[in-house]
Amino acid sequence: MRKPVRPEWPTLILLAICYGVWVVATTNLAEWSLAAAIIMVAIASALHASLTHEIVHGHPFPGREKLNLALVGVPLVATVPVLRFLDTHLAHHNDAVLTDPYDDPESNYLDPKVWAGLPRAAQAILKFNNTLTGRLLVGPVLGHVAFMSSDWRAARAGDRRVILGWVLHIPALGVLWLWLTEISSMPIWAYIIAVYGAMSILKIRTFLEHQAHERASGRTVIIEDRGPLAFMFLNNNLHVVHHMHPKVPWYKLPALYAAHRVHYQRRNGGYVFRSYGEVFRRYLVSRKDPVAHPFRPAG
Repeated sequence: MRKPVRPEWPTLILLAICYGVWVVATTNLAEWSLAAAIIMVAIASALHASLTHEIVHGHPFPGREKLNLALVGVPLVATVPVLRFLDTHLAHHNDAVLTDPYDDPESNYLDPKVWAGLPRAAQAILKFNNTLTGRLLVGPVLGHVAFMSSDWRAARAGDRRVILGWVLHIPALGVLWLWLTEISSMPIWAYIIAVYGAMSILKIRTFLEHQAHERASGRTVIIEDRGPLAFMFLNNNLHVVHHMHPKVPWYKLPALYAAHRVHYQRRNGGYVFRSYGEVFRRYLVSRKDPVAHPFRPAG
């Protein structure tokens, strides 16, 4: 018989609040102000994605994967099956291959040979995507095209795990569709705008989480922000702390970082930003790095 597991209440309470905000925003708030509803659905959906990330790492019920996944079984962003996010994100946590164009499922870099063979128009779009403005505007589309293309190839090749992830996503989408068409006061077009807004918010977090670096320990960022974005990202801005301690819940990361700040900054070679304000100032219109992976030989 399994031991009873003590739930992590901050995560459960925040998840309940997140669902509550989303429900109110898609119903009562949408009737009062559609613009306000779109904003709140975008915020709630982005927070739900951050909570899904927590759940993928074993929270709020450690050792109870199915129970945890059931809590986010209906993804509010709608476009990524929970099981697929679980598989790709845990593969991403292999620090030895972080940023590799082939082995890291979350890498934004390309093989230099692939990059060199792209049409100029495609190169221009990808360069724009490496500015923060580009990541906000076109990043969600480019990311989903890459993700879905990869899953389509895997499914056609007979990858049963990928197929299972998408099959299980169908009833989840059915629940979401019923809510939006039978209960919600928000038009579908407004919901789509809100979802795109949520994905853009999440792109702020992932924009420079990792950099190409010869040392694996130098690839993961620290952003010493304690504002609204840090909360929405559940302190994942302290990303090197999360990668070193992926089982530590979000609400314990700031204290862990504060207690060993010098150690973490030494470990990642000073890949540190003081706030998201600094990130916006530096990269809103400037590219953060090349699209072609700088440490991977062409050919």
